[in-house]
Amino acid sequence: MDNKTLSIVSYITFIGWIIAYFVGKDKADDFLKYHLKQSLGLVIFSFIWVIILNILISVTGIGMLSILGLVNFILMIIGIINAANGVKKPLPIIGKMFEDKFAFIN
Repeated sequence: MDNKTLSIVSYITFIGWIIAYFVGKDKADDFLKYHLKQSLGLVIFSFIWVIILNILISVTGIGMLSILGLVNFILMIIGIINAANGVKKPLPIIGKMFEDKFAFIN
């Protein structure tokens, strides 16, 4: 697989990130590294976001808050589109936080 394909795969769940990381480990360029950082940041954000939403739903009893779970899906789609178009553009809201994190990816 080429780096563009691996960048796209990295956004498809945590398993996709693991596959993209280990398959592209030896031939990773800046483009793949950038999207690996963004997608790992998205995975971490998703875990935290789900926990926060579950707490809010439990406390308030408003089940309609679960619609906010789509934020993860929307960010994933935006990341896939960015990777498919070949641009290094941060994800909205959370992307800037993860651009300089995860030193092990360099």
